[in-house]
Amino acid sequence: MTTLLGYARTSTDHQSLDQQLDALHAAGAQKIFTDQMSGTRDDRPGLRDLLDYARTGDTIVVVALDRLGRSLTGVITTIDQLQARGIYIKSIREAVDFQTSMGRMIAGIFASLAEYEKTLINERAAAARAARVARGVPAGRPPKLDSDAVRQAQALRAAGESISAICDLLGASRATLYRALATSP
Repeated sequence: MTTLLGYARTSTDHQSLDQQLDALHAAGAQKIFTDQMSGTRDDRPGLRDLLDYARTGDTIVVVALDRLGRSLTGVITTIDQLQARGIYIKSIREAVDFQTSMGRMIAGIFASLAEYEKTLINERAAAARAARVARGVPAGRPPKLDSDAVRQAQALRAAGESISAICDLLGASRATLYRALATSP
């Protein structure tokens, strides 16, 4: 008996899986595996569990092919592994069914486009960072602790206050506090 399996992934745990889960349930997925981490990582436990669970003849449904990985290589590797085991893939957004030759061809095109889009996003982000640096504007996130907070932390530490208490007071992690104290004059 074949099973329709679902896989959903968001890049961070701050993003919601709800839309993907709704679409997978509507597509008839009987069991759904999830990850909330970057597709560039090879250690995605939900995908690993899905690959372990899936059997020959099963079909894996995803909302979009880029859920299987964020690079063309990653998507193709996963697809190749599944096809070698006789497991089919369906993508809802691209309306691709890997059980057909046309579906396999279209899947390759969409995977290429997803990688191209990611490359464009990275290039635009790099250009924006370079423009900010050229204007003398900091390119990264603002520091969690501003100079006043660092001075306050130094004074509290000099007064014998514990790192944990200072972190609680300033709303910063231990790593952030240690970094700020180490880089301040």
